[in-house]
Amino acid sequence: MEELIKLVVKKTGISEEQAKKAIETVVGFLKSKLPAPIAGQLDGALKGEGASGIAAGLGNLLGGKK
Repeated sequence: MEELIKLVVKKTGISEEQAKKAIETVVGFLKSKLPAPIAGQLDGALKGEGASGIAAGLGNLLGGKK
């Protein structure tokens, strides 16, 4: 998630703390709207190593191959 925080900071110019809060808000919203198994996959994607972990997790969420 650190890489995602840094990307948000770079793209928006907000502080790391603000970026973290924004990401947590969006992730919380998504998890509340998604079915439980998919919400769990989102958690797994965010715990992955860097952007490749997130990309792989999102690919799985969207029906891609593992």
